[in-house]
Amino acid sequence: MKKLFTTLSNIWKIDDLRVRITNTLLFLLIYRIGSYVVLPGVNYATLNTQQSKEGLAGLLNMFAGGSFSRASIFALGVMPYISASIVVQLLGIAVPYFTKLQKEGESGRNKLNQWTRYLTIGITALQAYGYVHSQITDKQISPAMSILTFDVLSIFVLTAGTLFVMWLGEKITDKGIGNGISLIIMVGIIAQLPGAFITEFGVRNGGKGGLITFIVEIIALIGVVMFTILIVQGTRKIAVQYAKRIVGNKQYGGVRQYIPLKVNAAGVMPIIFAQALMFIPATIPQFFPSTGTNAVVMALANYNSWEHNLLFAFLIIIFTYFYTAITVNPNQMAEDMKKNGGFVPGVKPGKATAEFIDGVISKITLPGSIFLAIIAIIPAFASMVGVNNLFSRFFGGTSLIILVGVVLDTLQQIESHLLMRHYDGLMKTGRITGRTSIPTSAGSTPPVI
Repeated sequence: MKKLFTTLSNIWKIDDLRVRITNTLLFLLIYRIGSYVVLPGVNYATLNTQQSKEGLAGLLNMFAGGSFSRASIFALGVMPYISASIVVQLLGIAVPYFTKLQKEGESGRNKLNQWTRYLTIGITALQAYGYVHSQITDKQISPAMSILTFDVLSIFVLTAGTLFVMWLGEKITDKGIGNGISLIIMVGIIAQLPGAFITEFGVRNGGKGGLITFIVEIIALIGVVMFTILIVQGTRKIAVQYAKRIVGNKQYGGVRQYIPLKVNAAGVMPIIFAQALMFIPATIPQFFPSTGTNAVVMALANYNSWEHNLLFAFLIIIFTYFYTAITVNPNQMAEDMKKNGGFVPGVKPGKATAEFIDGVISKITLPGSIFLAIIAIIPAFASMVGVNNLFSRFFGGTSLIILVGVVLDTLQQIESHLLMRHYDGLMKTGRITGRTSIPTSAGSTPPVI
């Protein structure tokens, strides 16, 4: 404990690190204050803040830190930016022009940044129109403002709000500590944690299970968090030997290094993709009203049914393989190793190395995808045993993986500052490795979610 306090005091002794942490906290405070500013023309007293707790709206509300249900100017959060980043990344696989930009280094990244920002504006405008017409009724709009004026003004304000949040995220990345976009998402999720704890404690202490049950839930939550950390941090190291080169009186290469392949290279994206598809069954009965169809579809749409969770887990496994295949390129890795004079001991350079790396990725992706699916369906089982819906979300799924990934990534950056100045790190090993991320085109570091 004494060593921990000493390490924390060392953080504040480093001027640059102290300034970066202060800047990060100030930027996040601005974001949280803005999340309570309601759209112009909306009567806040008429809003039902409980209407966006389930389904896709509940997922968006979680990412936006409750702004979605409050009709805030930041209601759409950074999700349009994340969507634009994913689209640009996929274009880099399918469109030769974007593939070329990805290989042009800094200049190519700058152009991809611009494309991402332009696409963010378009996606935000479309989502803003859908938000205004699906989440806000005519009765919630001030009588002094016409419907047309409110629609145009709201779309403009929501778009500007998302762009401002994106700008805050980039400023945190440049002037603060950690990845800005990731921290904004994490703060939005954490903002709902105290309320979930209080609600669950009140329910248990009120007679439904008692205090002992609440303590058991906390212990179970800690266990799930530890299990999630193992999945996020898990890597398979491939030894790489570099050829020895002598230039003048100096020797280069001749040492063995390692390529860390993550057990869960896809991060949280398979869960997000699978969740998007699992919202479809709830809409099918509107088009196929027959009783037999409704029975099957409604079983899939039921969050607590075994049919829903089995299909959900299967989709996560499939999307884990899919997203790993488009984000990890064994051929490129083998080519880079060959250019730098590196080789895997016992494996021929070139195609044989690419096949070897691809085989290793395929083997470690299977357990990684299964464990990811288990984490994703834990909240449903927690809800089945009586945990309230809001608190059960922190037992796994998207929110927990994002929290663990972002915290580890931020600690890794703080650790680097401490070790550079010869201070003891935050961890006994002196180093934190691995992270869960989704690639993006904007900013110098991808958002860790």
